[in-house]
Amino acid sequence: MNRTDALDMVRESISSVIPDADADVAALAPDDRFREVLEMDSLDFLSFVEVLSERSGIRIEDEDTPRLTTLSGSADFLVTRMQ
Repeated sequence: MNRTDALDMVRESISSVIPDADADVAALAPDDRFREVLEMDSLDFLSFVEVLSERSGIRIEDEDTPRLTTLSGSADFLVTRMQ
């Protein structure tokens, strides 16, 4: 998986959890924190992590979640774990 594919997967995963936020997701800067910009609550974030795990086929542990708070961090996590 390359970085572009990873970024697309992250955006699609967020959009599936918060469908009304498509425009906001498209406008996210690489280092914007999802929970702040998209006003995600804890359940939304947990759902995002679950969807990302399902789509990527990667088991995401609790200790991995701090890396999944931005587009850059999430994409880097996916690319690293898919190697």
